[in-house]
Amino acid sequence: MEVSGSFARVLALFATCLLWKQAAGFTASGPIKAFATFYGDSDASGTMGGACGYGNLYSTGYGTSTAALSTVLFNDGASCGQCYRITCDYQADPRFCIRGTSVTITATNLCPPNYALPNDAGGWCNPPRQHFDMSEPAWLKIGIYRGGIVPVIYQRVPCVKQGGVRFTINGRDYFELVLISNVGGCGSIQSVSVKGSRTGWMAMSRNWGANWQSNAYLNGQSLSFQVTASDGQTKTFLDVAPANWGFGQTFATSQQFS
Repeated sequence: MEVSGSFARVLALFATCLLWKQAAGFTASGPIKAFATFYGDSDASGTMGGACGYGNLYSTGYGTSTAALSTVLFNDGASCGQCYRITCDYQADPRFCIRGTSVTITATNLCPPNYALPNDAGGWCNPPRQHFDMSEPAWLKIGIYRGGIVPVIYQRVPCVKQGGVRFTINGRDYFELVLISNVGGCGSIQSVSVKGSRTGWMAMSRNWGANWQSNAYLNGQSLSFQVTASDGQTKTFLDVAPANWGFGQTFATSQQFS
């Protein structure tokens, strides 16, 4: 009986640890050194659109606190939506770093490589460099304009978003292209499944950036989505779109990742 009781206590402790882990949500990473530049003009108008597919960053809630990631960090779009706290490394560059400040940005774009230039002289986003090409308003919170490029220390941090996850349905018949945005917690998505009111669950594939595709005919059906974030959290969003949904529509939910 004692062995059985001990085993039960171990199981209870294990279950408690699992629940705590799920409730705790995504936690910040350790500090990592990188570099940062800026682009997109003083109003960040040049940062709209981008390789993640979020479109107008003002209307989709990302604002001006955004950055394009170097090839290594972007990871073929798998990092879209991730959030980073960036601090200028004042000890490494006291001339152009603003001391004691940081800014949190969301990854919304790719900083493409420029193999015609050396990695340390213009090819800032070439592999294997870890580099952030930030919106100008975000960059100016940590660096002096004339510096142009500064050493930084970054941490990947939880994304804090207003409201729930959003689904924008584009495409055409037999090709639903769904942009998933405003993702909290770890910010990025690992896998997605879709279910029509007359179908079972079907896996979707990443088309580009934060856009996921299905090749099923889902017209005239209410749509549900099951989304797994890159930290393993899975949420089911039931009946996100009503049966009369149309291409080009965005549907906001009340559910969010932690």
